[in-house]
Amino acid sequence: MISTDLKVFALASGREYGERVAAALGVALGAHEERDFEDGEHKLRPLENVRGADVYVVQSLYGDPGQSVDEKLVRLLFFIGALKDASAGAITAVIPYLCYARKDRKTKPRDPITTRYVAALLESVGVGRVVTLDVHNLAAYQNAFRCQSEHLEAAGLFAEHAARAWAGEELIVVSPDVGGVKRAERFREILSRALGREIPGGFMEKHRSEGVVSGDGLVGEVENRSAIIVDDLISAGTTMGRAAKACRARGAAKVHAVATHGLFMAGADQVFADPAIDSLVVTDSVPPFRLTDPSAKRKLTVLETAPLCAEAIKRIHAGGSLVELMGD
Repeated sequence: MISTDLKVFALASGREYGERVAAALGVALGAHEERDFEDGEHKLRPLENVRGADVYVVQSLYGDPGQSVDEKLVRLLFFIGALKDASAGAITAVIPYLCYARKDRKTKPRDPITTRYVAALLESVGVGRVVTLDVHNLAAYQNAFRCQSEHLEAAGLFAEHAARAWAGEELIVVSPDVGGVKRAERFREILSRALGREIPGGFMEKHRSEGVVSGDGLVGEVENRSAIIVDDLISAGTTMGRAAKACRARGAAKVHAVATHGLFMAGADQVFADPAIDSLVVTDSVPPFRLTDPSAKRKLTVLETAPLCAEAIKRIHAGGSLVELMGD
């Protein structure tokens, strides 16, 4: 049982996930109020004493039919501000899916660096630490925040699943682009240890300009192997679909698509219903509510991350290390 000076809150739009985190910690979610006004404004406040407490607010920042990304972000900011004004001792924002993490650099003249702006907003209302899961660009995330920033990885969860589901297959881990090679290599190393044998790796060539993706070169021997294509995020699925078809064209026996955050925007149903992809694995950082095609949904496995977030909270609260949690 965690000591009583730890408090965990989850806003209404993420309450189900927050309840799973709290259950894994063995605590109850903190009580709070969210009051909406007729003109679209809202008020949020804790309904219990947080003075001097170590407070964790769990909120994944993705858009859904109920609230946009921006509304979820603003509500999180306002609630953290209320906690700070109520004299919370320390405030940690646990954000499994961090919005705007893909806009982390200038790619065109006068481009915004929105990741940095989100970091500044969170810090301005009193956040002392941010915890997120498989952010798009780790270096950009770490550089954007001046407060403490923790980064969790789903690679261990994916490796456990792969070791159970695909242990009998000749595997190869493929990054769908050069930028994701380190992420895929990390997963490949953990999977190799889990299976007790060396798993080879490969990567795809990819170029993107103004939303148009090109490049079809593939490095790696995929013939007669099951290719596990690993990415941090699936939006419309274009990148994953390209890589899957390239692997099939080079003789891959199967293709397994693996990504931490499944947004599944317009077009994803068609990509993952395609027989080029045999299975699809994501985490619950973003519920897969947009994936509706029956053929695609039959391929889908959703891995739970609440216990990982709970363990991170437990270790941070106790002054422990997150290194072992990442499989190192």
